[in-house]
Amino acid sequence: MRKEKHNKGWNEIKTNDSWALFKIMGEFVNGFEKMSAIGPCVSIFGSARTKKDDPYYSLAVNTAKALAEAGYGVITGGGPGIMEAGNKGAHMAGGTSVGLNIELPFEQHDNPYIDVDKSLDFDYFFVRKVMFVKYSQGFVVMPGGFGTLDELFEAITLIQTNKIGKFPIVLVGSEFWEGLLDWIKGTMLKAGNISPGDLDLIQIVDTEKEVVDILDAFYKGHTLSPNF
Repeated sequence: MRKEKHNKGWNEIKTNDSWALFKIMGEFVNGFEKMSAIGPCVSIFGSARTKKDDPYYSLAVNTAKALAEAGYGVITGGGPGIMEAGNKGAHMAGGTSVGLNIELPFEQHDNPYIDVDKSLDFDYFFVRKVMFVKYSQGFVVMPGGFGTLDELFEAITLIQTNKIGKFPIVLVGSEFWEGLLDWIKGTMLKAGNISPGDLDLIQIVDTEKEVVDILDAFYKGHTLSPNF
């Protein structure tokens, strides 16, 4: 009786799941069409909560500026904090400045440094993440929270499993990131849950020059193109 009661309640729930597919497809189509025309870009990730007087905000501005001067466009999540800093640096250098915005109940709002024709809005996190992974020639990861870690490990997992081609993943800020890397080495690697070669997928640096040098060195031997 209990199983029948639960099934009855489940079957009575009205959903719009089938119709949601059209909205999801619309976001993919719009994203693919706009992003494919932009050219080589590097994504900069980091906390939306980082203040303008934070040293990492300035470092993100300088990193984005250096990337733009080296010929790379910059993609961010379009919001405040590190995202704003990334778009600001690209804008200052006259480079391509892309924002992949998403509506959130707090924190998220468009920053003013995104190119007018390169601001995309998403309702679905998973569609937005596809755009980051497909069209980024590298991930530059500044200090951040759960969302930043989500984007970082998504990229590592896809490269590790050969679902996408390898591209540089650069963690900026050794003081912030070394504890995580120590845990990965001392716990995950020690337990045999990853291979020693997996550690080669990420690099930790502290300056904008190191970021650009890593990307330039990588693309001397690889083609700048979408990742899948």
